Amino acid sequence: MADVGVWYNQLPRFTRYWLTATIAASLGSRFGILPFHYVYLSRRLVLGEWELWRCLTSLVVYPLTSATGFHFLINCYFIVQYSGRLEKDQFNRSPADYLYMQLVISAMAVIGGLIFNVSFLMDILVVAVTYVWCHLNKDVIVTFWFGSRFKAIYLPWILAGLELVFHGSVASLIGIFIGHLYYFLKFQYPQDLDGGNFLETPRILKRFAPDVSGGMSGFGVPPANRNNQPSPGGFTSNWGRGNILGR
Repeated sequence: MADVGVWYNQLPRFTRYWLTATIAASLGSRFGILPFHYVYLSRRLVLGEWELWRCLTSLVVYPLTSATGFHFLINCYFIVQYSGRLEKDQFNRSPADYLYMQLVISAMAVIGGLIFNVSFLMDILVVAVTYVWCHLNKDVIVTFWFGSRFKAIYLPWILAGLELVFHGSVASLIGIFIGHLYYFLKFQYPQDLDGGNFLETPRILKRFAPDVSGGMSGFGVPPANRNNQPSPGGFTSNWGRGNILGR
């Protein structure tokens, strides 16, 4: 238990908050502490009955059953790996920028969920954050099923294709769209196309989570230039062996 506590405390701050909220809320719904019929996202109930709290609960509650429990664990693993690495490596000097990314992606996930009638948004959030990590580390090699290896940039599309074929779900495709929109507005448009920074972090978040020695780590040049730098051995993961993202 001591080792688990050390591991948990070593998680980056907002990744730890996200993981904790998701596990606590999902278990609370599973055991009836949070009534299930009050937590899912519904276009009719949100826009018609103004039950706005569903926009928040649908972000952190996952419908745990005997059939979905393993997928929930896979999503938690993705949070630890990709959100944790993103916050620790790319956003380590500016936690407020990472927090703002989460808020922007969450808001877009709610909009996407309302449009496409997705009741629970964990899959969308996980894939969106994974997409951002993969594009900021596009040349890193990841390991997938049966030892197959490929560049990280292809990972979200492979996950979305598998989920669509085997489960008929578009959640991963929505997550890819949201992740790409954030990546484009945050990095490509201002850096590659000399456009304005539409996703500049509000000052109130900077006061809540001040920069560490200033600025965002490693973001002084466009992503394309950063990703041309050789990776120190690449990143491999065992999650892909027999596991499909999606219900």
